[in-house]
Amino acid sequence: MRKVSGLLLATERRAITGLAGLYATRMLGLFMVLPVLALYADDLAGATPLLVGLALGVYGLTQAVLQIPFGALSDRLGRKPVIAAGLLLFLAGSVVAASAESIGGVILGRCLQGSGAVAAAIMALLADQTREQVRTAAMATIGLSIGVAFAVAMVLGPWLAAAFGLSAVFWFTALLAGAGLVVLWKLVPPAPRRLQHRDVGIDRAQLGATLGRRDLLRLDLSIFALHLILMAIFVAVPFRLLEAGVAVERHGLTYLGIMLLAFAAMVPLVILAEKRRQMKAMCLSAIAAITLSLGGLAGLGSGLWSLFGWLLLFFVAFNLLEATLPSMLSKLAPAGAKGTAMGVYSTGQFLGAFLGGVLGGFLAQQWGLSAVFLGCALFGLVWLALMAGMASPPHLASEVVALDGDHHGDALDTLMARFAEVAGVEDVLVVPEERLAYLKVDRQRLDEEALARLIDTGNNRGA
Repeated sequence: MRKVSGLLLATERRAITGLAGLYATRMLGLFMVLPVLALYADDLAGATPLLVGLALGVYGLTQAVLQIPFGALSDRLGRKPVIAAGLLLFLAGSVVAASAESIGGVILGRCLQGSGAVAAAIMALLADQTREQVRTAAMATIGLSIGVAFAVAMVLGPWLAAAFGLSAVFWFTALLAGAGLVVLWKLVPPAPRRLQHRDVGIDRAQLGATLGRRDLLRLDLSIFALHLILMAIFVAVPFRLLEAGVAVERHGLTYLGIMLLAFAAMVPLVILAEKRRQMKAMCLSAIAAITLSLGGLAGLGSGLWSLFGWLLLFFVAFNLLEATLPSMLSKLAPAGAKGTAMGVYSTGQFLGAFLGGVLGGFLAQQWGLSAVFLGCALFGLVWLALMAGMASPPHLASEVVALDGDHHGDALDTLMARFAEVAGVEDVLVVPEERLAYLKVDRQRLDEEALARLIDTGNNRGA
């Protein structure tokens, strides 16, 4: 057994840089329409608030339905061909939406954009290209790129739409898809192997057990609710800005200021949650803050600074949850089941985006803008009540150990027992066909010397 150096190799740096850029540009294209579609929908034939909400969120439906099939296809056909096919679908959807003169055309384009559901394939390629000891850092880089893409989209989308019209937003996303194809083939190194990675991909054998865990289901509910609310309120937020006197061409600058302040306020809260082990308190506080901000937006008059304050509170809490929910999931997922848990979690996120768009459009069409915020605030209260009974997540980290020998039968049982005997090792899964051992450890209690001795000597004993 061995632990490999955590220093990045040149090929790993290329892979992480390329795939993070690829993931970010794809998400940028999906998010850019969020702050602008409702404002410019009057130029589209047949547009109603309900159909605008459907156009905003429908990509989430095709994402949720197709992400697992695309991941399975990448196991059989290769990562790069499947990712390229997904990018081509995304490009085609962007062109359809850019050329559309009706809301139906935009809905079709957004469906096609979402059908390029290559997130799982990208993460699998990242796992193929990186060693176990650097994979957590690589995945964190991908997560950071998504956050940056969201912030940039909130600024760039309004600017493009104000300067060149709604179609320019979709043409730009088509350009991003084309650039992604170039990055995929020129920057990302070829993948010499296609393996199952339990810390990234879905293991169907573990799916039932994962779905039966209430603690994990609470986190799935949380990401579902978070993205439902986000998508729903953007049927109405752009109009709140107009009511407060913010001209359309200044919406991007407004979002930029709010996003920068929200990020600055969120960072110390994340540090507090991680270092002081206050995950549960931060999670419940963020849900309460979102609910409060939605209530404020529902009853808002025309006060500009009041609007800014409520939006800032919302995005501080939103960013806090976006950062801490995956961390909580990683801590709670059983050893070797993080990929499966994350797959279910991502499906909840996409379904939330779809239903949020539909809900926001329906509420706006039936009862007006305030009803969107009020309905989401009521949903937030239910969410808070369901999360109140959650236990504080154990502060566990994942370790992956490579096995040099063959371990079967009694030797496998003995190896798992020896890992479990090490102080601070809370959960163990040894997978002989992958020649890997997945550990969940409490770093404050972990006997690192005993673990190191086991790694150094276990190879001879286990062979």
